[in-house]
Amino acid sequence: MIPLYDDQPTERQPILTIVIIAANVLVYALWQVPNRLAVTVATEGFIPAEFTHHEPGAVRHLLLSMFMHGGLMHLIGNMWFLWIFGKKVEDVCGHFRFLCFYILCGAVATIAYAVANPDSSIPLVGASGAISGVLGAYLLKSPGASIRSIIPMGIFTRILDIPAYLFLIFWVGMQIYLQTTARLSEQAGGVAYMAHIGGFVAGVILILIFQEGGQQREVRYGDNW
Repeated sequence: MIPLYDDQPTERQPILTIVIIAANVLVYALWQVPNRLAVTVATEGFIPAEFTHHEPGAVRHLLLSMFMHGGLMHLIGNMWFLWIFGKKVEDVCGHFRFLCFYILCGAVATIAYAVANPDSSIPLVGASGAISGVLGAYLLKSPGASIRSIIPMGIFTRILDIPAYLFLIFWVGMQIYLQTTARLSEQAGGVAYMAHIGGFVAGVILILIFQEGGQQREVRYGDNW
């Protein structure tokens, strides 16, 4: 399923969502591409073995890797999901709280991946762990929202309005399934499913702390943002 937009209005401009998207795009376009993607990933990506063995630079790589990507489609896919789901979560948190929430979810997601793969020397990059946290928060705060989505059906596609709770439960269910099958086959296909799962769980929990005022903001339905 490919989300197109949701029906959740917001009371404030998604300033930090835009800033985070811009930061990811600038890191990719102005640093990674000019210095070759493979080189930047190899030298600045997060490596679990370095983190578990407390090697210098591991924490810096943990934070920097959240703003790096392995390719253009990787970047576009992550930023698209962040734009659709991040606006409402930022509205619930407020700008500064949302930034803290986002970074912390990304850190938890990355650490979850390291715990699951403590001796791995394969670099991890991408914003998907942090964005998974955004998805978890969205599920908790706006489960009844409607997500207009493209549904591939073989050579045909359909566009349907799907309840957010179905869309997001299906999404995290797929991450759990793919993580399980990747473990059984010892082949993860280059995707850090455990980071997605860890980030999602972190988002569900941390939104209770970072939502503004500790209270659930009003959720309205029916209007396109």
